[in-house]
Formats: sequence, structure tokens, C-alpha cells
Amino acid sequence: MRTTRSAVLTTLTALATLLGLLTLAPAAAHAQSPPDTPGAAATGLHIAGGRLLEGNGNDFVMRGVNHAHTWYPGETQSLADIKKLGANTVRVVLSDGHRWTRNSPEDVAAVVDDCKANRLICVLEVHDTTGYGEEAAAGTLDHAADYWISLKDVLAGEENYVIVNIGNEPWGNTNPQGWTEPTIAAVKKLRAAGFQHTIMVDAPNWGQDWQGVMRANAQSVHAADPTGNLIFSIHMYSVYDTAQEITDYLNTFVSAELPIVIGEFGGPPDQWGDPDEDTMMAAAERLDLGYLAWSWSGNTDPILDLAIDFDPARLSSWGQRIFHGANGIAQTSREATIFGGTAPDTQAPTAPGTPTASAVSPTSVTLTWPAASDNVAVTGYDVVRVNGTTETAAASTTTNRVTVSSLTPDTSYTFAVYAKDAAGNRSARSATVTVTTEKDNGTPGTGCAVGYRVTNQWPGGFQGEITLRNTGTAPISGWTLAFSFADGQTITNMWGGTPTQTGSAVKVAAASYTATIPANGSVTVGFTGNRGTTNTAPTSFTLNGTTCATS
Repeated sequence: MRTTRSAVLTTLTALATLLGLLTLAPAAAHAQSPPDTPGAAATGLHIAGGRLLEGNGNDFVMRGVNHAHTWYPGETQSLADIKKLGANTVRVVLSDGHRWTRNSPEDVAAVVDDCKANRLICVLEVHDTTGYGEEAAAGTLDHAADYWISLKDVLAGEENYVIVNIGNEPWGNTNPQGWTEPTIAAVKKLRAAGFQHTIMVDAPNWGQDWQGVMRANAQSVHAADPTGNLIFSIHMYSVYDTAQEITDYLNTFVSAELPIVIGEFGGPPDQWGDPDEDTMMAAAERLDLGYLAWSWSGNTDPILDLAIDFDPARLSSWGQRIFHGANGIAQTSREATIFGGTAPDTQAPTAPGTPTASAVSPTSVTLTWPAASDNVAVTGYDVVRVNGTTETAAASTTTNRVTVSSLTPDTSYTFAVYAKDAAGNRSARSATVTVTTEKDNGTPGTGCAVGYRVTNQWPGGFQGEITLRNTGTAPISGWTLAFSFADGQTITNMWGGTPTQTGSAVKVAAASYTATIPANGSVTVGFTGNRGTTNTAPTSFTLNGTTCATS
């Protein structure tokens, strides 16, 4: 159960075991590709050549989130809100009645109708299996398969819209080798009952497969499905805290033409580690793999809520990262063509014109460039900083003008621009422009208020949250927050901003997705840190040199 992070590693003993085994070499991939589908012609969403395809043969890449429907059945607006933020898929939590209240056929039918009404592909999963073998309350995959069979009349004919995820994280850390045979048996049971849907199977080790059991046995599990329409799901949390671990795991499946999706993942750090969500999302985009972030709202550990209190207007910093950050949903999601879309657009826009710089300040610069053109439509531009052969994302915009913030005073920067269209095609790079920011003259910023709170703490460490509110009448574009700790605290990780700390003094520069604070609006920065026996909150904050009120 992912309403808290404890399901990843349930005891300190398990954690110690995990850390010891993470150094093992990756399990060898099977060299042969999965067999071509031996059964009847594909019905709806299906697998071919290691890819998830729609019934018409178009490639489909999931970009979406998880929604805890079984625990919050009254939040019926959630799917519409998720869709409005750009998602093309939602993974819906259901219960088969073993551990939580069973979702009835009528309720499941309503969920499917809601997905279709909001033009979302629907991944339905049974959550009761979470951590079987280690979690005493967990149910079996066989019980979950029986539940799906009881829903056959509801799900038959929905193969274009529904993927059946048999059971969530269906094995804990105890004897994960036991995962393989029950998984094969559940797949065969559903196929014998006549299910033609694409089936999704989760990994053991609470979904994270850190012992490589799913990776080593994926070929045999896939081969056991007589239709070939089976996709694997890896859940990536604290185990996946380095780029190497993430790319090695995903590349193993891609190289073997075994379909895989990141069915759950988190980004904010916790006491077990700091997941590398940037690499997860970048690798998924590079490899054309789906991802489904955990989770929309309602977690008992609210750091994982994408939307606070199910309110799409109150995205957390985690939500901002998923929906609006680099390789995020808004940037990369493409709606399934079953909902009326056309065949994929493969023509890239023309290159934008050379950018020019204006409104240069110590920490920001405004760039403008001649617009690009496209055979359909240009939907946005990506601005990059260029340093030799290296590029770094600087800003994104839907117009041919943007202010790049969080720069260093009296520093030379070189910028260029790419155009992109709705299909994700990216143009050639524009010519570059070089600009030097002004020296810092101490110009005060706009009116501001800062709220600071400790959201969690443990011996030697804590988690904090800082809310910056713009109390002025004009937007703040680019900011630096300064404050000091009183008790020797140090920041170890941060999201929503980039910290630098000298002794007790801390400065935080805005992240790209928190750089603009609208008038009467706010942004939130989260962090983890080290502490001693006392953990006094800072009492004074400045934003761009101006002292802020505290709240």
C-alpha cells in the first residue's frame, strides 16, 4: 500500500539487506525476443515488438498518474482534473474485498465510463495484494484473478480503453523468487476465462524488484501468455536513486523487446533515500516508455500528493514537477487516438530565429526570437543554456518570448531555442545569443510573505516546507530566498529550488518550475535536512533582498 512510503522497506533489517544487495550486478537479460503473438488478431490495446500499441497499430505511451479511488470513492471529479492537466492515462486503485471494501461491478463500470468520458486510458489494479509474503493482510494474485473474472461482463468490449493490472506490488521482500509461478498462473487463469485485454504485472520487492527476480524471469512470464499481450510494471522509489540503476533496469527490458512501464514512482526524498525522478522521466521519454506518478492525492504521507486535498489549483512541488517540469506530462503526453486523434505527426517545426536579449538584470534576462513554423502547429519553445557541447534546460514557453530567471549576477550566458509541436517533434536548434547579467546592485524585490514549517522529523534529521507568497501587485519572475538556521541545521536535499549554504546562512534559487510567483500567488519549496537535538525555525527571510513577513 503506497499511502505511506513504509511499504517500500518495512523494517530496518530489510533496509540493511537492500543496501547490501544493491551492489549486485544486474541479472542477465535473455537474448531472444518474445515470440510474436500466436493467438487471434489483437483486440484493442495490445503488445507487438515489445511496444504497447492501440488497436489501429499506433504506438501508445502512457503519461499519467495513480488515483486512490477505492479509499476516496467520493472524489469523482479527480479524473476530469487529471485530464485537464494533460494526462492520457490514469491508474485506478481498486479492492477485491480481501483487505479493503470490494469495488462492485457497478462501481468499476462507472470508473471505466469516467475514464472514457475524460478521454483517458484506464489501468485498473487490485491493491489488496501489496506486499504478499511479508504483509500479513495481503491477498493472493489468485484471489485477485478471481475478482477480475467476476468483472468480466463489465470489462468485455473495453479492450481499447482498459488495461488489467492484476495485483499491486504482489510480493514483499521475503522470498521474492516465489513471485514467478503465481504470476504466470494468474495470467493463464485470466486468459482461460477469455480476457483479451492487455494485462499488466507488477514486480516483487514491493514493486521495486531490487533483487532482479522479475528482470530474470520476465521472458518466461511473457511467454506464458498465449496472446502475448502482457506488459511489465516496475515501481521506482528510494531503491532507484542513481541514473545507472534506472537506465540499466529499463534498458534490459527494451533490449530484449519486453514491454515495460514505470507503473509508480516518487521523487521527494525520505529517510530511505532520494529517488532520481529526473532520470526516470528523461529515460522514459528517451526510450518511449510510459510512466504513472504516485499519486493524485490522499496519501497519509502528503509529500507524495501531486494535488493538495484533491485540488488541481493547489499542486505541490511534486505535482508541479510531474505536470509542468522537464519531460513532464504537459510536455510529453499524447492522447490515445481511439478518442478521435489522427495518425502521428512526424514532421518537426522549422528552427526558430536567432534570439535577442532585453531587460537584463542581475538574475534574469528576457529573450525574444522570430517564431518557427510547422505543418500542423507550433505548441511551444524550449530555451537552453549552451556551454560548449553541453545544453541545460533554461525555460519553456508557449510564445516566442520568455524571461529566464535564477541567473548569477555578472555572469556570461549563451542561450538557444528549440521549437516543438503537439506530437513532440522538436526542431533544429536556433542560432545562439550571449548575454552578461548585470552586477548585483541590491535592488529590493516585491512584497512577500514566507511560511516555514517542519513536516516530519526523526533523530538526526527532518523534513521541511517553505511557502513563498507574493503580496505585491505584479508577478515575481526569478527569485532568491535567504535565511539562517539557528541550531546548526543543514539542508541535504531540496525540490522546488536550489540551495547553497555557508555555515548557518542559506540561499535558495528558484527552480525553473517555481521561478514565477504570480501576484497574490505562492510557490512551495520542500527539503530534507540534518539537525541536532533542537530544531528552531528560522525567524527572518529575505526575497531578492527585501525582508518578508512571516506567516
